[in-house]
Amino acid sequence: MIHNPKGRIKLQDHSNRVSVRLDGVLIADTDQAVELTEKGYPDRQYLPRDALVAGTLQPSETVTVCPFKGQASYYHFVLADRVLQDAVWAYEEPVESMAPIAGRIVFDPAYFTQTVEATR
Repeated sequence: MIHNPKGRIKLQDHSNRVSVRLDGVLIADTDQAVELTEKGYPDRQYLPRDALVAGTLQPSETVTVCPFKGQASYYHFVLADRVLQDAVWAYEEPVESMAPIAGRIVFDPAYFTQTVEATR
């Protein structure tokens, strides 16, 4: 059932600063992201969990399966009294070719604003 992502998905480690904000509040910040480019989808920045600087993640029961990346686990994002359902996801144990994104988190752009600043 798992398909070969070669030619469809590209992973790129980079040292550009990636920041994630929710209504102007800094939520995550790192220079250790992995960018995933997939045909037909916007680029995604996979951040290490220690990039989270505000709010908490609560496990959700939602799970999806991608034939190219594997099973994604979802998290509710909580900040003060605000709860965003299934707003963050991660591939805890992706298919072998996607190992660089294992355990890294992605923020849903429907809720969060993400900025990637090129290093000089």
